[in-house]
Amino acid sequence: MTRSNSHSPSFEPTHLVFAGLGGLVLLFIIAPLASMVLNSPIADLTDTAADTEVLNSILLTLWTALTATLLISLGAIPLAWLLARKQFPMKRLVSAIIDLPVVIPHSAAGIAVLGFIAPNSVIGGAAEHVGIRFVGGAAGIITAMAFVSVPFLINAARDGFAAVPERLEKAALSLGASPTRVFFTISLPLAWRSILSGVVMMWARGMSEFGAVAIVAYHPIVTSVLIYERFGAYGLKYARPVAVVFLGVCLLFFVVVRLLSRGKK
Repeated sequence: MTRSNSHSPSFEPTHLVFAGLGGLVLLFIIAPLASMVLNSPIADLTDTAADTEVLNSILLTLWTALTATLLISLGAIPLAWLLARKQFPMKRLVSAIIDLPVVIPHSAAGIAVLGFIAPNSVIGGAAEHVGIRFVGGAAGIITAMAFVSVPFLINAARDGFAAVPERLEKAALSLGASPTRVFFTISLPLAWRSILSGVVMMWARGMSEFGAVAIVAYHPIVTSVLIYERFGAYGLKYARPVAVVFLGVCLLFFVVVRLLSRGKK
């Protein structure tokens, strides 16, 4: 009697077609990046990595994107839990509003944010009085990054909370645990992988933003704006090494985050 092996590889024609099409998509992603790296001489990369302007822009990009992610997560994670667990009026409208920054043009997002935090607005004027400068300042960069990237965190966290068995939360509540304790001891720990994925995606999206940031705060200059500026002023030869160095820094940080997340149980 022959026992079938469910784990044996399948070579059905449909699967081969799917694999071929998927391989083309992967090639479409990898080829431009590989070309960019391979066409950047080591000497140019070394000089760029030692360039003070480049280093300062990378550091600014990293900490502003991280700050935007951490600040917005204080409200985004609880909102994600509400979307996953509660029914309330106009819930679908709230979900649609959350996705708006993804679908509107980034230049339009920058104009919207600029009007909200301009010195002559209520928020911008109040901030100016306490010494916080949005337009042309780090606070403006953080605001623009948060606006365009927050949907990634909310949607990932919502999916994570939705995957947590609701019976565990109800059992804890029936045993006398408060809703706050249930959230921090059951819901949050069980959904943390999805939340971390959302945090990483929001951070990455913030670091890559150009349009909204350039409108709100062209200076101090973040790396995406610096790449554009050097391309416009000097051409591809001077812009490409900056892009490669920034790509390397981003990959390094994301690999570290992924390794740390795998190490936790």
